[in-house]
Amino acid sequence: MALVMASTLSPETLVHAGWWRALWGGVLGPWVRIKRDPAEPVTLLAPDTPVIYVIERNGFSDNLILERACREAGLPSPLTTIPGFGRRRHALFAMRGTGGWLSRRGRDHAARGAILQLLRMLEVAPERNVQLMPVAIYVGRAPNRQSGWFSVLFSENWAVVGHFRRLLALLLNGRDTIVRFSPPISLAGLREESAGERIERLQRKLARVLRVHFRRVRTAVIGPDLSHRHTVVDSVLNAESVRLAIAAHAAKDHTSYARARAEAQKLVREIAADYSPPFVRSVTFLLANFWNKLYDGIQMHHFDTLRANAPGHEVIYVPCHRSHADYVLMSFQLHQSGVVVPHIAAGVNLNLPVLGPLLRRGGAFFLRRSFKGNALYAVVFKEYMAQLIERGVPIEYFIEGTRSRTGRLLAPHFGVLTMTVRAFLRAPRRPILFQPVYIGYEKLMEGRSYIGELSGQKKAKESWLGLLRGLRVLRQHYGRVTLSFGEPILLDPLLDAIEPAWRDATGSDARPEWLSRATDALGERIQIEINRTADVNPINLVAVAILAAPRHALAEADLLAQLELMKAILTELPYSERTTVTPMAPADIIAYAEHMGWIQRIAHPLGDVLAVEGERAVLLSYFRNNVLHLFAAGAWVACCFINNRRIARSTVTRLGRAVYPFIQSELFLPWDAEGFSARIESLIDFLVARGLLAGGGERPLHLAAGREDDAYQLRLLAQCLLQAFERYYIAIAALVKNGPHTLSAGQLENLCQLAAQRLSLLYQHSAPEFFDKSLFRGFIHQLRERHIVWADANGKLEFDAVLADVARDARLILAREVRQSIMKITPDVVAGDAGEAPPAAG
Repeated sequence: MALVMASTLSPETLVHAGWWRALWGGVLGPWVRIKRDPAEPVTLLAPDTPVIYVIERNGFSDNLILERACREAGLPSPLTTIPGFGRRRHALFAMRGTGGWLSRRGRDHAARGAILQLLRMLEVAPERNVQLMPVAIYVGRAPNRQSGWFSVLFSENWAVVGHFRRLLALLLNGRDTIVRFSPPISLAGLREESAGERIERLQRKLARVLRVHFRRVRTAVIGPDLSHRHTVVDSVLNAESVRLAIAAHAAKDHTSYARARAEAQKLVREIAADYSPPFVRSVTFLLANFWNKLYDGIQMHHFDTLRANAPGHEVIYVPCHRSHADYVLMSFQLHQSGVVVPHIAAGVNLNLPVLGPLLRRGGAFFLRRSFKGNALYAVVFKEYMAQLIERGVPIEYFIEGTRSRTGRLLAPHFGVLTMTVRAFLRAPRRPILFQPVYIGYEKLMEGRSYIGELSGQKKAKESWLGLLRGLRVLRQHYGRVTLSFGEPILLDPLLDAIEPAWRDATGSDARPEWLSRATDALGERIQIEINRTADVNPINLVAVAILAAPRHALAEADLLAQLELMKAILTELPYSERTTVTPMAPADIIAYAEHMGWIQRIAHPLGDVLAVEGERAVLLSYFRNNVLHLFAAGAWVACCFINNRRIARSTVTRLGRAVYPFIQSELFLPWDAEGFSARIESLIDFLVARGLLAGGGERPLHLAAGREDDAYQLRLLAQCLLQAFERYYIAIAALVKNGPHTLSAGQLENLCQLAAQRLSLLYQHSAPEFFDKSLFRGFIHQLRERHIVWADANGKLEFDAVLADVARDARLILAREVRQSIMKITPDVVAGDAGEAPPAAG
């Protein structure tokens, strides 16, 4: 009871009783464990300048927590007196009261008076300066397993609580206290910037800046102060665009406006989330122990950049989509890291009985796979998205539209991206920040189902029965998971680059003509940034190396050498500053892959062999494809020496520039043509320095004489791109064999898929994506974009002699037997049915 009474008294009341503060500081000590953010806030302060701390809410316990946090961080005490500033007794004031028994809730008179007093003193003594450091204190932001179940009910939220509830929060959650220090405000600098303004006006301006700052920080940590779900539903229904759509729907269906509005209300409720912070905290509490059993750990890279940039922005998380676990892992890690859980766009197929309402309370909102044929649904969903963005709700969605079944990034879908940009243009209240996230696994729960779907099996529809059957996968072990945060993408600068006058289109629902260009550029930039922040784990490296070998087996010495070469490429010539690579040595990588069950060791008197067989090889291709883009430039150089012992350096670069647009669109590479040429030059220098290539200057490049092991390493490296070039040659061969004005783009896709399926059967390719129609579609699109082929008046593809030149260049890369096999297979396919490709054999 004494602690409750103490927490109701202001620091001014207790200052004359230092023993009182020391007593209750000692009582609170065992109950409070402080996490500082940043860990060393002293680096934020300017030296030799007095500091006054500003906290959000007054209260004795908050003052004690701040005093202790400053002492542990080596900062000046908030209890010190600032020399020369009159009777001000503490280097501390609060923006408002807490609502205790002896203070009025929400009162901010003391804050206004403190700011005004400081400004007046600086006016009298302009040579002096003071730093105001905002400090946010959150008790129980993320209670852990040891905190106790009851503690989730008393963790931090938006409510202005009384002292008894604050006491319970301290007792239950004090060990999870976050003290966030922000960069200080220089009052002297503020005075210089606002020269000529009256002090009273400057005081109101500074108070407003501090209030907005605390609200932004609390929004980033706790989440926006959302109204009840029914209020959001009403806001959507009352929007002008929705009312017009309801009226149009009523007229079209010859029904009353009230009935059409009831239908629209049903649609909003089908879509809308029902976010519950207590539910999120409870689920996080339950998952903490579950993840430890399922995974060896969840790593996060480059998260500090997001933490620093999130306040004041509408954050849109755009991760790659590998697994259904992506949703939960992202939300769990963000909550554990002190950032609000986003609202997540989920397919309506997950809106199952019982499960759907639970997902809604975790922040999920549901969308249908297609909006076609339902104009009312399209307008309602767009308005709901706009309401979330206008309210500052963080959002997460997957621009690929579905989980990648091959491990590659998929071409972006632009529907939700377009809605986001249009919502911003309609009401640009806060800048939008897109946060790309790379999610890396070492084993997937859905691996076997992906193989079935790629082999032609129909995707199983989500159901409770399917979920129950899938529970057996939870008995397995899945290694480590990595969430790597890419370079944030600010929408404003991107729009400036696309259309400098874009601000003229704000405040309207009209669709600007440049919107498609903007969303195309944004979608590609997101995918490029995801790839730039890739995390290379041991399984990725083993997959790239061992799947490149014939029969998917390598002598241990060869595998060690290849792993060492790949790690050297990634560390000596980094793909980007955000790419991370496992610190394991090659021998440890092999041991770890054996431990995870991916490869098996075959003992032999001449040296052990490491191999991957059967279905595991197909599963392992997923993890190879995750990082294939990192080796693209090196693989291109290596490809040039598969069929050529000597080749001019300029030829390697020239042909690399020619093929780059095709591999760039497939792998979302970050360079322009000049950048890729520079990357090729760097790789050549690297390979020459390691003795894998020789020559240079005026002499042609060539394989080092008498070093067959080095030539073998290059052949393994070349496999990263070789299958892509085989696919390209299949498309070119189909066009050349059939001639111009014969095939439409759709027919060509089908022919290519059939030929690739047959080639895969003959040569036992372990990569199901080899005959993925979407990859052929992307290549054909690039051919049309570069005007190598084009459609005639009848929709048939036309081309000229340039295509034959491309086919001739392929001789430098593809072996004669491969080219002959493709040419042989292509007429057989052309002579048959050019319709849809049949399901591939397993």
